[in-house]
Amino acid sequence: PAIDLLRGLPPAPGLYDAVMCVTVGAAPANCGPVTADVGPDGQALVRISDIAYRLEIYGDKLGITLFHGTMQIDGYFAPYRWSGQTLQFEDTEKATRHEVKLGTRRFDTP
Repeated sequence: PAIDLLRGLPPAPGLYDAVMCVTVGAAPANCGPVTADVGPDGQALVRISDIAYRLEIYGDKLGITLFHGTMQIDGYFAPYRWSGQTLQFEDTEKATRHEVKLGTRRFDTP
């Protein structure tokens, strides 16, 4: 479908080692290691220590819910794009851009 061409196709489901870069305003990107658990419909759970981003596709937007432990600390909808192994999304209200680059998928089953 056309929506897949506009938004890109997510990678195969599974748990990935990844790198997440966050850029606020004109400041340089701040990058670090994360894990990304990608589901069958392109949803993902990205973890940085005890911070988790739950990412779910809602039409042409990505729903982002941010947790510290079990407490929700933020939530918003954003434009997004999967490009190969890279997911990009932006919180326009906070002028914050996110990029998650997936690396190796863990625990592949035969």
